[in-house]
Amino acid sequence: MKVILLQDVKNVGKVNDVVEVSDGYGRNFLLKNKLAKETSAANMNEVKLKKGAEAEHARRALEEAKATAEKLEGKKITLKMKSGEGGKLYGAVTDKDVSDELKKNGFEITKKQVVIKDTIKNVGTFGVRIKLHPKVSCEITVEVEAL
Repeated sequence: MKVILLQDVKNVGKVNDVVEVSDGYGRNFLLKNKLAKETSAANMNEVKLKKGAEAEHARRALEEAKATAEKLEGKKITLKMKSGEGGKLYGAVTDKDVSDELKKNGFEITKKQVVIKDTIKNVGTFGVRIKLHPKVSCEITVEVEAL
């Protein structure tokens, strides 16, 4: 029996996949629990349209990420932090600090997209990676100054 999955089913498939399952499993579990629907011409066409829309959405997201990466690449931001003797900071520069500064400059970057390789605990200039998309990332420069 062929069915179209409405949800991810472990060891069977993902949403909108057309899978072949045994008749009993399909009727008694998948269809009964509304995890799948039967394959028909209308249902197959609906799945085809959904997959096309998802592909278009993914393509647009990738283009937007590339455009943002071009604007961000090589950008320099300055953070003013409290520091003690010898330029040691009280605390550390966090990904939230970097994302907040980028938001002030007009970029919608979340703290999850900011990747700080080594902890920044001193005054100075550091490279920070911004991961905009699984396939797109860029490097910015963060200059930390004492208050």
